[in-house]
Amino acid sequence: MSNDTPIQYGEVTATYFWDDGSGINGDTGMPAGGEPMQKGLFSSPSWPLGTEGYIVHEGEQYDFFIGDRGPGVPSHDCDVLLDIDGKTFADMMGESWNDETYVVSGGNGHAEVEYFITEWGDGNGTEGAPHPFQQPGNKCENAVGEIPEEHLPEVKKEKEEKEKAEKEQAEKEQAEKEQAEKDAQKEEAEQQAAASSGSDDDGGEQAGVTAETATNELSGFELMNAEGMPSAAGLLTLALIPAILIALFFAWNRRPSGAHAGAFDENGKGLMAQSTGRHGIASLFDRLRDKGE
Repeated sequence: MSNDTPIQYGEVTATYFWDDGSGINGDTGMPAGGEPMQKGLFSSPSWPLGTEGYIVHEGEQYDFFIGDRGPGVPSHDCDVLLDIDGKTFADMMGESWNDETYVVSGGNGHAEVEYFITEWGDGNGTEGAPHPFQQPGNKCENAVGEIPEEHLPEVKKEKEEKEKAEKEQAEKEQAEKEQAEKDAQKEEAEQQAAASSGSDDDGGEQAGVTAETATNELSGFELMNAEGMPSAAGLLTLALIPAILIALFFAWNRRPSGAHAGAFDENGKGLMAQSTGRHGIASLFDRLRDKGE
């Protein structure tokens, strides 16, 4: 019923009741409309029995149908013009309903509500502005007002469509934001991976250059220490080089191989005579010397 188009709207003071023929707490008997007492059965002092609609209290909607007459005396002077079943009233007020005492626990026994009639019933009663119980000539015109636009079908539909579009747009923007964050994280990860790979390549090349440089420095400057001064090994090497050169010089210019003391050759050279024997490394030097001469 709450989705039907309202045909009358107003604001009234309401109280609660529960009539099921038990006689408990002022129970006057079974509802006048013939329907058993139940949640959603409201009572009006004048509207036709079977009238349907809904009330709104603090933003919450509650469906109803008119199934009984009341309140009686409280409706005089247009004070209380609607009776709400006790269970719905308890829900509306955030209280609990006592099935034994027919009393709503705590809270106020009266409440201001907005009512929306969506369909007039075909039972006894009068359509339009309500009037006090058994006072048909006393119309409570102040209990009827202009229907709020947000409750009209066109406006309500437009509002619902607008809310739906806003929700979809918000969801779309959120999805785009999340995707953008994922893309940014992915791009950052790729950049870090590329930077790490470039560092490894540079490190390999640098290592190769360093090794090559170290080899060149070792071959050209291995005789020098870190301060640019000759090292101990370098000094030893420098000292040995002249001795080796002198030894080679004497080996080159030594006496002829195979000469014997006291033996003169045809030229009378004695120990300096050329021997025809070729022995060891001296013979090698002799052959090299002969070729040079």
